[in-house]
Amino acid sequence: MKTIGLIGGTSWYSTIDYYRIINEKVNEHLGNNASAKILLYSVNYGEIVTLTQQGNWIAIETIISEAAIKLENAGADYMLLCANTMHVIADKVQAAINIPLLHIADVVLKAVEEKNINKVLLLGTKYTMQSSFYADRLQKNGIEIVIPNQEDIEIINSSIYNELGKGLLLPETKKNYLNIIDRYIGLGVQGVILGCTEIPLLIKQVDTAIPVFDTMLLHATAAAGFVLCLNE
Repeated sequence: MKTIGLIGGTSWYSTIDYYRIINEKVNEHLGNNASAKILLYSVNYGEIVTLTQQGNWIAIETIISEAAIKLENAGADYMLLCANTMHVIADKVQAAINIPLLHIADVVLKAVEEKNINKVLLLGTKYTMQSSFYADRLQKNGIEIVIPNQEDIEIINSSIYNELGKGLLLPETKKNYLNIIDRYIGLGVQGVILGCTEIPLLIKQVDTAIPVFDTMLLHATAAAGFVLCLNE
């Protein structure tokens, strides 16, 4: 069994689910009392949010890279960033360590391809939606990625930082998300990427007719595979 290093706390609500799912998947495979070997570094979400809003990605890169180095030195064999937005600096973090970083967009790409879908809607923080780390991977493989309009971007981004990241799951916010998804279904999207690890706390597959790609679940499941050496 390998040891997975998790950089979490962004926010801790979804980090809890990463920890739970990885352990559940490992136990399903090994049975009995088995659980995963996990090292967790949980950052101060408040500090990260402030730096993100300031656009100070250099400082964020320093914090996350230092956490990754500490986890590697502690014995991690693989690394996960437990948040979509932190993948804006994923290449910089990977360059700082000597172990593989399991990129969330690579995992999502595989899931979308398995559904034979060629047009998806991406929802997340504005930093994720306006970044290229999803678009680069999906479009390179023939999958069109649709980004919401500016008004929708602001609605979604505000809900993540002011509600979901604080554990607030409001019915009106869920209605707003579903209205946005329905509008883009009308424009031909065939699936929706929940590109923030907090969005799956609010939106589930049962809420919409098109495939929902729960990035947190997909990422954590892939991590369990690496713990079990199933992906080598």
